[in-house]
Amino acid sequence: MKLAGIDEAGRGPVLGPMVIAAVVVDEKNVPKLEELGVKDSKKLTPKRRERLFDEIVQLLDDYVILELWPEEIDSRGGTLNEFEVENFVKALNSLKVKPDIVYIDAADVKEARFGEEIKAKLNFEAEIIAEHKADDKFVPVSAASILAKVTRDRAIERLKEEYGEIGSGYPSDPRTRAFLEEYYRKHGEFPPIVRRTWKTLRKIEEKLAKEMKKRRGQMSLEEFLKGKS
Repeated sequence: MKLAGIDEAGRGPVLGPMVIAAVVVDEKNVPKLEELGVKDSKKLTPKRRERLFDEIVQLLDDYVILELWPEEIDSRGGTLNEFEVENFVKALNSLKVKPDIVYIDAADVKEARFGEEIKAKLNFEAEIIAEHKADDKFVPVSAASILAKVTRDRAIERLKEEYGEIGSGYPSDPRTRAFLEEYYRKHGEFPPIVRRTWKTLRKIEEKLAKEMKKRRGQMSLEEFLKGKS
């Protein structure tokens, strides 16, 4: 029996790609993945994930990785959940080896609904199991989560070579916010690697606008006092 797992990395960051990985593994190879130490990518160090990448691929029957960059994410027609469903389907339909069962890390609050929406658009018949934290429950999803995370980490490293220190790309990362603020101050706009529909950017723009207004006000006062002397 062929088992598929699908997961994403980078759904929440303000910059860089969102990566979706779908894998197909024969059920006889699942214990081998477990022996390698395959588990939820968040529970592994970056170095460990990187080492596991090629070892995982060697045990798979098939896999597909999609890198979705900010321009594509920003131009989506619906919600982020709908965008994820659309691209989960795209990845699964691109598999050459069709699975009998597909394990899905559900993004929707209603797990079954997320699975049903994907099942309705597949170009093959399979049992669908969509659950929250599937990357921690099902080895095929854990394997997919590692491929997705490593691919995104590699993309972020390439961006660092071009832009310098950009942090992890998450809005909560002080290094990422510092990079975005500095870039905006210097160029008057954000770099093309950001998701322009994220609220984080509007907040930074508002913060910098207030700083500029305050600076202009202080300058005017200084000029006024200078003129009085």
